[in-house]
Amino acid sequence: MSQIKIRKQVLNIETVYHEGGAVAATPLKLGVIAVVVANPFAGRYANAEELASFVKDARVLANDMVPELISALGGNDKIQTYGKGAIVGTNGELEHGAMWHEAGGWAMRAVLTHAKSIVPAGKFVGAAGSRLQVPLHHIEACYVRSHFNTMEVSISDSPRPDELLYALAMSTGPRVHERLGGLRVDQISVYDGQR
Repeated sequence: MSQIKIRKQVLNIETVYHEGGAVAATPLKLGVIAVVVANPFAGRYANAEELASFVKDARVLANDMVPELISALGGNDKIQTYGKGAIVGTNGELEHGAMWHEAGGWAMRAVLTHAKSIVPAGKFVGAAGSRLQVPLHHIEACYVRSHFNTMEVSISDSPRPDELLYALAMSTGPRVHERLGGLRVDQISVYDGQR
């Protein structure tokens, strides 16, 4: 029986046409999908085995979330960045957010089969309505600076003290009007997830 008890889920898509310059030839789409779940470890210390058991259930949850987010952004071939994040309600501890590292990251990489770079993450303990900036970077090489970005998620009543908010984010390209140099997508050559 799954330990995952979902109270709500949100899906948010942004389309960025310009950042003050000319309208982009191809607008950037950014998306985030987040779930609010009960934290079975709130208010108590859980051992490593208990946490590992929850991670397995969270992986099933993430496996359901990933296709929905990818579909909302136009399909696998459109995804160029990814990231994950968590907000732990105030009766929890940071390690309860860290449980999302493996569950969320592996679920995205299993579907985005050409993804090689590590999935960046942000997490913290916070009150309902806290704003999470999910870090994003290129799925094949994390040093592709043009694709460094964030996607924000916030739910006014979440997470409650005994809840967790888990989020996955993706985008379809670099920042609109990016122009600060660094490794370019067409220069990826090592295919080690970094360069």
